[in-house]
Amino acid sequence: MAIRDILTVPDPVLKQVSRDVEAVTDETRALIEDMLDSMYAANGIGLAAIQIGVPQRVIVMDLEWGRDESKPDHRAPRTFINPRITPLTDELSPYEEGCLSVPEVYDEVKRPARVKLEYLDQDGNPVVEEADGLFATCIQHEMDHLNGVLFIDHLSRLKRERAVARVRKVRRAA
Repeated sequence: MAIRDILTVPDPVLKQVSRDVEAVTDETRALIEDMLDSMYAANGIGLAAIQIGVPQRVIVMDLEWGRDESKPDHRAPRTFINPRITPLTDELSPYEEGCLSVPEVYDEVKRPARVKLEYLDQDGNPVVEEADGLFATCIQHEMDHLNGVLFIDHLSRLKRERAVARVRKVRRAA
């Protein structure tokens, strides 16, 4: 399909709250294909539609891509439409997160270690599952995007300001 530009901080669009997808249509599936193309082109493992300027509650993810050196092009993309999460534990899991919308910035964020996830797949079928480990971290990170929250919003004000300044510097140098 098409590789779209990924928005970076401090673009105000990233702070918008995304709206539910009314119905899963061919247009929705085309958006999903563009999101996957854009995510793979940027070497990411997750992408929310708002990151390419579309304020809809759609997430794509591929936690297997690039993980097996013997199969570097192996892909196992997943789609989450209108996702909802519920923490299943008070236990927090730390993970050093990065983000395609905050390039070259990484920092530790603590999130619930296990969550219940409810969503529609790309055919509009309802799915309920539990997530833990990297899957739990990644889905919560992407869910934050749908709510206008970036991972740096979980950091101290000083770290957040430094992250935005670094992204601006990287963009000027490009």
